[in-house]
Amino acid sequence: MATAPDGADRAIMRKAVLRLWDRLPELTDQLVSEILDGEGRDRPAELRDDLWETCQIGLEHGIGAILEPGGRRLDLQWAERLGRRRAEQGQPLDQLLRSYRLAGRVFWEALVEVVSEEHPAHVPALVRHATRTWQTIDQQSSMAAEAYRHTRYELLRRSEERTQAVVDALLEGRAAEGGLLPTATAVLGLPQRGRYAVVVLRDDDALGEWGGHRPADVDGVRFIWRMRADATVGLVCLGPAGLDDVVAALRPHVRGHAGLSPVVDGLGELGWARRLADLALRTCRPGENEIATLDRRLPEALVVSQPELAARLGREVLGPLADVDPGFREVLVTTLTAWLDCDGSAARAANRLYCHHNTVLNRLRRIERLTGRSLARPRDLVEVALALSALNLHGAGPARPPD
Repeated sequence: MATAPDGADRAIMRKAVLRLWDRLPELTDQLVSEILDGEGRDRPAELRDDLWETCQIGLEHGIGAILEPGGRRLDLQWAERLGRRRAEQGQPLDQLLRSYRLAGRVFWEALVEVVSEEHPAHVPALVRHATRTWQTIDQQSSMAAEAYRHTRYELLRRSEERTQAVVDALLEGRAAEGGLLPTATAVLGLPQRGRYAVVVLRDDDALGEWGGHRPADVDGVRFIWRMRADATVGLVCLGPAGLDDVVAALRPHVRGHAGLSPVVDGLGELGWARRLADLALRTCRPGENEIATLDRRLPEALVVSQPELAARLGREVLGPLADVDPGFREVLVTTLTAWLDCDGSAARAANRLYCHHNTVLNRLRRIERLTGRSLARPRDLVEVALALSALNLHGAGPARPPD
């Protein structure tokens, strides 16, 4: 069979593509049908109409690109717009790319059909045009995919920025601002009323085994983390869990100090919870790794919240220890701390200090004589315990005030 000159081939191809232009509604119906066969036909009518219009425009621009390969490439502009649109609609990228593959197949099979029926001698010429045709389709799908990925990244970035802004507003106590709570519910996917808490870690602390990763869910407790200039703050959605569950989830991973607020009853109370978590954090003793729960540190919280009064209390109660040799003074303070930590048990304190329990009792009696307070008298014991907290947390204690 003789082969027609290239110019004749191009003329036949152009004529065949123009015939497809006349069949555009039919090709659109076929493409929509094949897309729905793979994705399900239960779309609402308005979405089916949108799909039909999108397919028609895409085929129209694709045919135009084949007819005028050196033109403005409206097909690529359309592919970019379609990629952005599908990303904004949340359609999976695979579905978008599948629609381009199906469009290419529908177009190619229709082209082969027209040439076979009207110009069978030119069917071999299709092979020479196949590369250009499929290259055009590949350019379109690549443009759509690039636009899709860029748009998804921008949407995620904006969503993350919006999430951070909402969390910041809640933690700063701005719940009274109009519309914040409904917005927070929609953006964070959290109920307005529920069981929440806040955890705060110092700036130089880290969730060690998580590295820089902040988990969204640990042992059924959801965390939303925010990196601040001076601390790392976690909004905790408790669900049915308790604060002990939060501590258990964090303990293997926290390196350093953390403060945990009491449970609050809704997103609107997170600003208050943040302040209480900060206060709990301030009760942590230097040199120890602690997760401080405020409700278990209320006396210490009172001390740190009133530093001037705490310093005065420390001086008034423990000031007489300044007259003791510094080495023995440290022994007395360590013994008193151990005895209080052991719930007033001299035997348990002795085990911790590796000494006889009578030694502990003798040191406690020495403290009573120096301070003029009886550890058996509740009021005196409260004063001594608070003064010791002031010493541990503020360094306020056995020092004589200046004359």
